[in-house]
Amino acid sequence: MSGGFYCTLNRVFRTEGIKKIEFQMKKLIREDLPIQQADFPVKKAAYLFNNLNQPDKVRLLRNIRRRHVTLFSLLDYYDMYAIPPFDTTNSAPLFFLKNFPPGFIMVFPAWYEISNLPAFKSQPKLARIFNEYVEWARILGIEDLGPLNDIIKNGKGQELIKVVEALHEKKIAYIADRIVKEKSKVVLIAGPSSAGKTTFTKRLAIQLIVNGMKPLTISTDDYFYPHSKTPKDKWGGLDFETIAAVDAPLLNEHLLKIIKGKEIQSPKFNFVTGRRIKGPVIRPSDYNVVLLEGIHCLNDALTCKISKGLKFKIYVSALTQLNIDDHNRISTTDTRMIRRIVRDTHFRGYRVQNVLRLWSRVRRGEELNIYPFQEEADEMFNSALIYEPCVLKRFCLPIIMRVKKDSAEYEEASRLADFMNLFYDLSERDVPFNSILREFIGGSSFVY
Repeated sequence: MSGGFYCTLNRVFRTEGIKKIEFQMKKLIREDLPIQQADFPVKKAAYLFNNLNQPDKVRLLRNIRRRHVTLFSLLDYYDMYAIPPFDTTNSAPLFFLKNFPPGFIMVFPAWYEISNLPAFKSQPKLARIFNEYVEWARILGIEDLGPLNDIIKNGKGQELIKVVEALHEKKIAYIADRIVKEKSKVVLIAGPSSAGKTTFTKRLAIQLIVNGMKPLTISTDDYFYPHSKTPKDKWGGLDFETIAAVDAPLLNEHLLKIIKGKEIQSPKFNFVTGRRIKGPVIRPSDYNVVLLEGIHCLNDALTCKISKGLKFKIYVSALTQLNIDDHNRISTTDTRMIRRIVRDTHFRGYRVQNVLRLWSRVRRGEELNIYPFQEEADEMFNSALIYEPCVLKRFCLPIIMRVKKDSAEYEEASRLADFMNLFYDLSERDVPFNSILREFIGGSSFVY
């Protein structure tokens, strides 16, 4: 959040306290202390963390299916990390702390530009959606991965799935109610890759129908310019991530006609030929609200001709807030990448190496075209399902285990394998057919 991590220490800090912590952190950085690495038997590691008063790690290790774990030490402090730290405390010196009651935000460089420290940007809407997820976790009794594994081990996974899916449905129904109340004519739905935007849009349409609305769903992909007019990226390939790849003038023309009750001939983009063809004729008498889905939908430049009073913006992403333990988070990026690996290898004919190789390019596009606009949203929907890694593991783990040691993607595949092996398995048979997860594992009741 805000270019870093949001952290809490089980008590409220004032700015003076935050500055003292920052001072000590900078002192450790200047001392350039070594960070040691060693393998421990699981029982010995659990004993160590019990003495260090870290019950979250003891509970995690109780369920882990390994004989040994890797621990890292700095001076007399020991910890486990999902992503290995640097070798010394001075390897990544740039950071600052920002008071954000009841905790603080630690701001640090992005992974692709480690020498550039970003400025702090307040994100109150994103903070609220994270707090909502924490409240959902409290309802479920799941503070971190340990309790989740306990629930599955005790045979209560089926009940967990039902409750988690019900929370999703309740949130979607709430958003639909807001759209009706505010009499919005154009609902703009954006989010990063593998966020589940398509299934969310279909489920939102159903809830709008329940409210007496007649939704029309449009994808901005159908308004791409022909390949001959598509901008190029710095690698010389076609850049579909930039807003300049979308024929915004035609899109605005069509939206205005629909709002005014005029018929349009919709386009359909053919990704094989790289050209637009004729889609269905749209008669506005059949619809009274447009659902427009695409990565640029929160950017007003895309729908500049439509009055703000007629637009309702929704940001969709898998904003995972489940932690492995008190010091290790489950990355929102990892959640989406695992979803994408499963979907693209099972249904789109990609090799897992290609998915991993292109992921950094996808993320760069998101940093430029999506994240700067997320606070523009009227509502945010967290598509993450607290149980989903336990289901995705059964699909993804066999795929990434095929990556050979001599492959450039082996290190990343190995990291993901270690991560997924922390979870207990959960069968997909109990996942509802309208679940967002079905968009990635198959078997959805929706047509994509």
